[in-house]
Amino acid sequence: MADVFSPVRIGDLELRNRVVMAPMTRDRAGPHDEPTDLMVEYYRQRASAGLIVTEGTQPSPNGKGYWRTPGIHSREQVAGWRKVADAVHGQGGLIAMQLMHVGRAAVRANKADDAETVAPSAIPCPDPIPGPDGVPVATEMPRALAAHEIPGVIAEYVAAARNARAAGIDAVELHCASGYLPMQFLSSNSNQREDAYGGSAANRVRFVVETLSALAAAIGPGRVGFRICPGVTFNGMADADPAETYATLLKAVDGMGLAYCHLIHIPNAGFDSLELVRANWSGPVIENCGLTLDKANAVIGEGKAEAVSFGYAYIANPDLVERFRSGAALAKGDRTTFYTGHGDDARGYTDYPFAG
Repeated sequence: MADVFSPVRIGDLELRNRVVMAPMTRDRAGPHDEPTDLMVEYYRQRASAGLIVTEGTQPSPNGKGYWRTPGIHSREQVAGWRKVADAVHGQGGLIAMQLMHVGRAAVRANKADDAETVAPSAIPCPDPIPGPDGVPVATEMPRALAAHEIPGVIAEYVAAARNARAAGIDAVELHCASGYLPMQFLSSNSNQREDAYGGSAANRVRFVVETLSALAAAIGPGRVGFRICPGVTFNGMADADPAETYATLLKAVDGMGLAYCHLIHIPNAGFDSLELVRANWSGPVIENCGLTLDKANAVIGEGKAEAVSFGYAYIANPDLVERFRSGAALAKGDRTTFYTGHGDDARGYTDYPFAG
């Protein structure tokens, strides 16, 4: 029976095990949002994962909302990611890049002077977001995208995916959760449009469907995944019927041959999101959220998911796969150093020891 240590094919990727490092914002990019040498070491240390999914990476200056998050839209950024990819591949690992356009979830002080904050509708994110000093402040009022501008936003994602592949990154993951731009289109409370991108569930999923289709056409569907979290309320999300919205989305993209659906599996009243995914999506599933090794093996052994992802556990355990295999105790992360905002701060980043 399959377990977390079994190899698996997901899309075009041959994973040597089924332990995936989940995307996690760490705020360690350089002054031009480029990956630093410290980031290279951080990802290199964790390359024994079957697949690493990077921290959310902005496809364009407009897509940035947080301090010291990396981009993939300049030559300097592409060069930095090339070092990361080479380091991971040098350890025999695979790496996917999470493309994260934050939309309305943005603070003005975190963005370039000429960058805009855009969203499906001119409704601000109600949750404060940390500024450059780490203190949460009110988000910026977004400008509603005109219908004729939407293909341009999708083109930014496509350019980012091509840049990622040029940097040697193996695949990309479209971030459709956490209240960022794709989820802002999906959710009925943040999408108040009256055109072909708003209103019905079929219209609200259109932006995500078109973006995934464009990414698949650009770099191949087997190198494109997407991440969802039906029912999450982070960053002001409050969809009236998440089960309908995500069933509609999954059915719409099921025939594209995409690499995987990465599910953040949270409790929901009235439906189970993993059951929802399995009922409407026939491709590989990566299960995430509060898993232990025993739970992960059960999920895989019962055929509920092809792989499992771990977030916080990977912060303090760069050798997580080896610890799972040997039964070594897991170290605990220091939450005060999760987000430092300094590209040269190794504390709580690359200084966690291996089990030995």
